[in-house]
Amino acid sequence: MSKTSAIAIRPARRDDIGAIVAMLADDHLGRGRERIEEPLPQSYFDAFDRIARDPNLQLVVAEEAGRVVGCLQLCLLPGLSSQGASRALVEDVRVASDRRGRGIGEQLLQWAIGEARARRAALMELLTHQSRVDAQRFYERLGFARSHVGMVIRF
Repeated sequence: MSKTSAIAIRPARRDDIGAIVAMLADDHLGRGRERIEEPLPQSYFDAFDRIARDPNLQLVVAEEAGRVVGCLQLCLLPGLSSQGASRALVEDVRVASDRRGRGIGEQLLQWAIGEARARRAALMELLTHQSRVDAQRFYERLGFARSHVGMVIRF
């Protein structure tokens, strides 16, 4: 497996939304949730604006040679449990399908771990769908441990 060329991890910009949505839609689960059309639905831009205004949310992209090739969202959640500790939640980790296996996902997660520690989170959590077996192995290789059973209700 070859490593990637220089990757820059930076805050997402509005003009990255199309690339991010394309990565979110690029699997068996995302195809049913996302809408890839031109122009993109306004709901994506409204969500981006809400994320950008919230100091506890960070949407970042991995950029390689001017192309967005990965993304994730880091959420800092204050709480009362664990003596008032904050926890970090990682959401929407994606790497462009033609760039997988080159260390981009690991760089994104290492960035998120460092940022969560710098913001004094007591732990980091993430959820991955049970069908994403490769992703589960990837997260375990990075030190994540299976701990909870995820539950969901859709509205």
